[in-house]
Amino acid sequence: MASRARRSKRPPKSRLLLRWLGVGALCLVALLYYRPARTFLQTRDTLAARTAEVRRLQAEHVQLQRLVEVATSDAALAREARRLGLVRPGERLFIVKGIARWEKQHAVTLGSRG
Repeated sequence: MASRARRSKRPPKSRLLLRWLGVGALCLVALLYYRPARTFLQTRDTLAARTAEVRRLQAEHVQLQRLVEVATSDAALAREARRLGLVRPGERLFIVKGIARWEKQHAVTLGSRG
């Protein structure tokens, strides 16, 4: 009786073989899907990083366009020309030297008066 009970609990060999074939098929499918799934996830992460970079670069582009607009205004060009020592036609250029020394002397003088 004891041997009969043991036999009845164990399924037939054909059923065990089908189960192992099913497990093997699942493992094969999982193995075949591993690479494409990994590639998909890497591509998705790369796309997210590139999208963030594009947004940052677009914001930087807008900021640089604003700077160009400001820099190409007439007032800005005139300021830069004056800084470079250029003068308008009919104007005279005077170069004053020793301003720093003069400021130091007068700062001491003005400071002692106040």
